Amino acid sequence: MAEIAIRRVEKSYGKVPVMHGIDLDIASREFVVILGPSGCGKSTLLRMIAGLEGITAGEIAIDGTVVNDLEPRQRGCAMVFQNYALYPHMSVADNIGYALKVAGVPKAERRRQVEEIARSVDLEAYLDRRPANLSGGQRQRVAMARAMIRKPKVFLFDEPLSNLDAILRVQMRAEIRKLHRRLGTTSVFVTHDQAEAMTLADRIVVMRAGKIEQVGTPAEIYGRPATRYVAGFIGSPPMNLLDGAVDAAGAFVPGKQDAAVRIGRPELAGRKVTLGMRAETLRFVGSADGEIQATVDFVEELGASRIIHLDWADRGLVVVQNEAVAFEPGEVVGVRVPPDAIHLFDADTGLRIGDQPMPSEMRRADVSAGEAVVP
Repeated sequence: MAEIAIRRVEKSYGKVPVMHGIDLDIASREFVVILGPSGCGKSTLLRMIAGLEGITAGEIAIDGTVVNDLEPRQRGCAMVFQNYALYPHMSVADNIGYALKVAGVPKAERRRQVEEIARSVDLEAYLDRRPANLSGGQRQRVAMARAMIRKPKVFLFDEPLSNLDAILRVQMRAEIRKLHRRLGTTSVFVTHDQAEAMTLADRIVVMRAGKIEQVGTPAEIYGRPATRYVAGFIGSPPMNLLDGAVDAAGAFVPGKQDAAVRIGRPELAGRKVTLGMRAETLRFVGSADGEIQATVDFVEELGASRIIHLDWADRGLVVVQNEAVAFEPGEVVGVRVPPDAIHLFDADTGLRIGDQPMPSEMRRADVSAGEAVVP
């Protein structure tokens, strides 16, 4: 298979820069998901790897070979597009085998390979149909089969599930993951959907405005976001992010002096920070027993769980509750903040503030190597 090395890659359209010095290494056989909102540059980066977009500066290497000046067909990549890009006048078999036909592969051998690939993605019964007679999920499988038959070094997926309904997206995520496990091909998958990223990726690359915010495993991205942006982008519901400052006792004060959360950081006294707390890590306790006393605003029922929206110190706060406990709007509740629920970010830079030695009951793991932090 093939590793991908991206070094100081920049991209500009005229005088407008859109990619700002991207550095990224993708290991052979790895499944990497590039995640970010619309306009962040994730599809542009994918197209630069494929050779469909030129680069303004920097270097891209695939399997040790710099490919800056190579045509797309010479790079060993196969791409699956968001809109399937199937030939409507051709059968499924002809769509899958088109690349082999262009390459001059004899008809009998071409048919054998098409049938073999079709079996692997459960399309055997549809080889004589045309794309118009297929469901969205079946069309996407045809697009993947067409890419697979080329036996590429690298699979590139450009938001391939965006046009599918919610149930089909879940099914196709499972199929793509099984396909990668079976083939072991280096894969780069672009999406704006964090659920796709978390369930598919070996590693996630979070992008924002043409820059990489953080690279890590799904557990690292979720558990130790390197920036305020990543903390707010990953998670459903999003992480609670509250602006405030640290007082002399090492507690977080959100603005109102009669409200505070003990965070055990006296060395940060006087510093403006953002406190992050994931909704699913907070716990309800007696109204007088929690670090936070808040008022219930409203409740979202989700079946197996519910999202409780609270008002605390004139700030919105969200808690995920799995137990069947009824809350009424206007009710005062207590919320406990476990030590491992606390994330701190610098108010000016948005970077994670590195953990410092704390009392034993509040100590957390050291900052992992390479993570963006500020002291």
